[in-house]
Amino acid sequence: MEKRIQIITGHYGSGKTEFAVNLALKYAKAGLKTALADLDIVNPYFRSTERRALLEEHGVRVISTSFSGYVDLPAITPEVLAIFDDPSYKGVIDMGGDPEGAHVLGRFERQLARGDYDVLCVLNANRPETKTPEKAALYLKAIEVASGLKVTGLVNNTHLCRDTGVEDILKGVALTRAVSEETGVPVAYHAVERKFVDQVRYQLGEGELLPIDIYMCKPWEFGL
Repeated sequence: MEKRIQIITGHYGSGKTEFAVNLALKYAKAGLKTALADLDIVNPYFRSTERRALLEEHGVRVISTSFSGYVDLPAITPEVLAIFDDPSYKGVIDMGGDPEGAHVLGRFERQLARGDYDVLCVLNANRPETKTPEKAALYLKAIEVASGLKVTGLVNNTHLCRDTGVEDILKGVALTRAVSEETGVPVAYHAVERKFVDQVRYQLGEGELLPIDIYMCKPWEFGL
């Protein structure tokens, strides 16, 4: 059964933040009291905080690092404790996407000891650092060592931003399945852009299909 708090990690370029934003919106649209904490304070390029207006429009409470997440300082606001301490929240934590970023969670050791969380590792088969099962498994283990937490689920979010095709999604299915077999970590989600859902729905296997909208691409990545 899915836990109350979902901690999202993934390599730079995996689509970790895109997945976190879409997951928070899914919960909010289902009528759940939802909070999203942007804790990605290491080399952030995409920040879930950038979509604060969209998230708040749908009732998602957005919690960011100091200075509203727009200045990259290694500081965490105490407001994050609301996700851990208020059981009425369904929480999504967008964690830093490398072992250094994972260290952030160490300061919440007491809260995490309650165990009411999942750690989801987002994989993108088109990223050189995680394109093989062996590389992806090594990355997963590095995150576990740095955070002191066990990854409990895998997320296939294989994409090439605006150039994504069905073949990319299916390549991600194969990679995620192989990593699951190697590590014993189950596949939790396949994040699939809505326009591809009908083409891949019956080829995903284990894991929940999460239709997503693209919120995090920069204007120049759409050729604007």
